[in-house]
Amino acid sequence: MSRGGIFGLQVSPLTAAEIGDKMLAEAPPGGRLGLVVTPNIQHIALRRRNSAFRKAYDGAALIVCDGFPVHYYALLRHVAGARRVTGCDITEAVMRKTAFPDRHRFFFVVDSAATARGVLDWAARRGLGDRVATAVPPFGFERDAGQSRALAEAIRDHGATLLFMAVGAPKSEIFVDTHRDLLPSCWALCVGRAVKVALGLSKRPPQSWRRLNLEWLWWLIQEPVRIAARCAVSLPGFLLAVTADLRRGE
Repeated sequence: MSRGGIFGLQVSPLTAAEIGDKMLAEAPPGGRLGLVVTPNIQHIALRRRNSAFRKAYDGAALIVCDGFPVHYYALLRHVAGARRVTGCDITEAVMRKTAFPDRHRFFFVVDSAATARGVLDWAARRGLGDRVATAVPPFGFERDAGQSRALAEAIRDHGATLLFMAVGAPKSEIFVDTHRDLLPSCWALCVGRAVKVALGLSKRPPQSWRRLNLEWLWWLIQEPVRIAARCAVSLPGFLLAVTADLRRGE
């Protein structure tokens, strides 16, 4: 059994439903920000070469095996309780609920005005009213200290207890980690396109494809240029990370 998990990361044994329930029932560890990350091959490759992204991962409160190669590697290393849980699984486990404890306030950082409207429509159907806020940060906000701070202050002023960062990696994870001291005590989920999937704005692969671990092929068909470019960069980095991890014998 691998004591240190994989790549030096401790993988959560919880299911998506259990993680959703945990976030709704419990405050983050120590009453501070609890970062939730969902590693796939891109994340593992990025973590090797991006120190800020690596620091964010090292400070995460919950880590799950999102990509099936990451999950299979965890099984190969006999990581106790390793299971596959995707960002879509966790997001849907929370957003499909019809009622939430009164203390919860939601903040969604999303990619477009259309997604923001979808979030507010979801909030209206749940009777959440002003307990839900959204932001669509400008392109490159993560490289602008002023814009990043303004976003963090908006999240703080809203009193968010659940923060959904849906603008992609590594910007989401680095933003949350960089502004830990400014952000409120909340669970912060870095879940990429998962919010759009939960809202029905982006179609998730059918269950039959997911059972066969063919999500990558589904997304490749939908976005061939972007996904092919990402895989071409990420796969070699992931294999290098696996080789290094096996050599360490963690």
